[in-house]
Amino acid sequence: MDESAGPSTARMIDYWLGGRHHRPVDVAAAAAFETAYGPCASIFRSLRAFLGRAVRASAAHGVDGFLVFGAGVPTCGNVHEVAPEATVLYTDVDPQTVRLGQGLLAGDVRAGYGYGDATDIGTVDPAQLHRFVPGWGRRPVGVVFLGLAAFLDDDTLARSLDELYRTVAPGSWLAIDFDSEELAGHPQALAMMGPAFRMRAPDRFVPLLGRWQPTGEGVVPVARWRPEGDPEPVPDAFYGALALRGAD
Repeated sequence: MDESAGPSTARMIDYWLGGRHHRPVDVAAAAAFETAYGPCASIFRSLRAFLGRAVRASAAHGVDGFLVFGAGVPTCGNVHEVAPEATVLYTDVDPQTVRLGQGLLAGDVRAGYGYGDATDIGTVDPAQLHRFVPGWGRRPVGVVFLGLAAFLDDDTLARSLDELYRTVAPGSWLAIDFDSEELAGHPQALAMMGPAFRMRAPDRFVPLLGRWQPTGEGVVPVARWRPEGDPEPVPDAFYGALALRGAD
């Protein structure tokens, strides 16, 4: 079977962000989801803008190497575009997305793409990790963990974040988001997300961070995390935070 026949979440998001790396099947799937939910482009633009602000905030603290899990398509304001002086390793578990990312970044000396499972740091290729995130485990780095928490149960999420905490050096930063219960008001759209999809009430977010210390904003709707101007008027579908790995 042609593995490219079905839609890809990464390419659907690329479509919503106004990118160029999607196919008609992705556009059709995005349209079907919007029929059940409503317009999505502004929501994903808001989430991508949060990513940019969190990455720039990390860079302002001296971080110049980032590991990105669930990276999707590495364009439209992704990490290496908003922090051009940094080095970045993008990872994903979807082979199609990894191949697409590798093709887009071919020849880029500051950004690479490879396989990586956020629930097991050992799946990331060590050679790629130390090439694109130099000083991993010895100096502060940035970890991007967006679009993943909704597909992990509480125990797996907490364990994965604790593994990252133990692995990175003190002074490292984690950008993370959580899906709120907002989608519950759209049962047809919720059904499209599949049985593994998990919504959470806001009071559950901070405890799941474990020893990661969120900045003073806490975990808030992404449009309201250090907005540049008035926050965008989008549904509170995603909550986000930037959290520090302290010195213990």
